[in-house]
Amino acid sequence: MRILVMTAVAAEREAVWRGLQGHPDYDVLVAGVGPVAAAVNTAKALATAEYRLVVSAGIGGGFPGQAEVGSLVVASEIIAADLGVQAPEGFSSLDELDFGSTRIRVDARLVSDVTEALLAARLPVKTGPVLTVSTVTGTAESATELAARVPGAVAEAMEGYGVAYAARDHGVPVIELRAISNLVGPRERTAWRIEEALDVLEAASAVLSGVFR
Repeated sequence: MRILVMTAVAAEREAVWRGLQGHPDYDVLVAGVGPVAAAVNTAKALATAEYRLVVSAGIGGGFPGQAEVGSLVVASEIIAADLGVQAPEGFSSLDELDFGSTRIRVDARLVSDVTEALLAARLPVKTGPVLTVSTVTGTAESATELAARVPGAVAEAMEGYGVAYAARDHGVPVIELRAISNLVGPRERTAWRIEEALDVLEAASAVLSGVFR
């Protein structure tokens, strides 16, 4: 049984493939941007073959003080952070409304195995909740609100929950791995280090090929 890696865009897919060096046990596909495209395309892939693990991989934003630019994060929990209701008194998640769950926990053994391997390879890595958002955070106020809503959140991206939801629906374990290209907060594209993050993603993918054979 193979391992499925889903990325948002082609540049991430290419970085992962370079790291894996064409490992025969891996399929690396482009899921598209956002949780809906990620869920649909992950589900399609899972319907065509048997997989033993799904990896949501790519670059993302790190929360200040939690994950620095150029580092890696491994999700301990994958959370749809903006799925809920915004009211004058504040935000309520689906969990609080009793309409479902916005949280998918990652198997602790998977998190430990990946994190320990990355540290052994001398790659900077943190673990913690990774948030999935449909709109990238672009202000200090919204970043502060998100960090308060999910204490300990290390990063945000746009596909993890979609990939994880499809994997859970098919009964396949999932992990999320992100290389940090920017800090969550005011949107300053000139400060983003996308190429550096892609290089770190490549290095992390090389480590993955040794963890999951």
